[in-house]
Amino acid sequence: MSQTWDSDIPPDPVRIGPWGWVLVGARGLVLGTLVFGCLGLLLLLRLVERPLYGMRRPWTPWITQFVCRNAFRVLGMGFTTEGALMRERGAVVANHVSWLDIFALNARKRIYFVSKSEVARWPGIGWLARSTGTVFIDRDPRRAKEQTLIFQARLLAGHKLLFFPEGTSTDGLRVLPFKTTLFAAFQADVLRNHMHIQPVSVIYRAPEGQPARFYGWWGEMDFGSHLVKTLAARRQGSVHLVYHPPLKVSDWPDRKRLAAHLEAVVRQGLQAHLGAAAQVSQGRGLTD
Repeated sequence: MSQTWDSDIPPDPVRIGPWGWVLVGARGLVLGTLVFGCLGLLLLLRLVERPLYGMRRPWTPWITQFVCRNAFRVLGMGFTTEGALMRERGAVVANHVSWLDIFALNARKRIYFVSKSEVARWPGIGWLARSTGTVFIDRDPRRAKEQTLIFQARLLAGHKLLFFPEGTSTDGLRVLPFKTTLFAAFQADVLRNHMHIQPVSVIYRAPEGQPARFYGWWGEMDFGSHLVKTLAARRQGSVHLVYHPPLKVSDWPDRKRLAAHLEAVVRQGLQAHLGAAAQVSQGRGLTD
């Protein structure tokens, strides 16, 4: 079975005019300087932070959050949130639309992503992921127990881990069934009675005049062309995060029912906002 979701409708063609390429160059230069300049600062700070605090990271997550907040300013994208951040120990789960999710979810909350091991080998993105404390998961079943222990150690150290239970990204107009594998770690006796999970709905609004799935990244789309398309947009859209109330793991008898409920909450949040946006759009059409 494919590890990626694909649509029956092919991706929208990317057309970039002269002014679009100017924006690609200007935004790309500023964004690259922001990201990799702060990455250098983060790595230098880790030389001090790691010997003093070990697995804990009291300083460097602030740099990551600074970069992610300002990335949307560089892109010209709107960024808004609603709902209270979870204060309890545990994890965060969200629907997955694009590589932009990483900036959005880090901008509001200091978290550590859980990602497939292949990402660690990707040029650029892999370096960023490793330096910011990403937990890499191998799909090899023979390493399941080892990786569960790593997962538990990070949670017990107080890290807020974030993972995408869909297992792949979509067009942003749907939520795929949540895979339950990673939820098994929370059922262990050492975690079950102490952990919470907060669901988050990630909603993108496309630039005016563009398809609703403009920011979606799925199927065989490559990162480079999607990045260029995003940088080239003359009028950007926005991303909105809805933080739903966290759930206590021990209130659920098994991982399947816990995952199903989290999936339903995330889907309802997405559909509610997409429906509201559609009504606003229809209203504008009636008044034009």
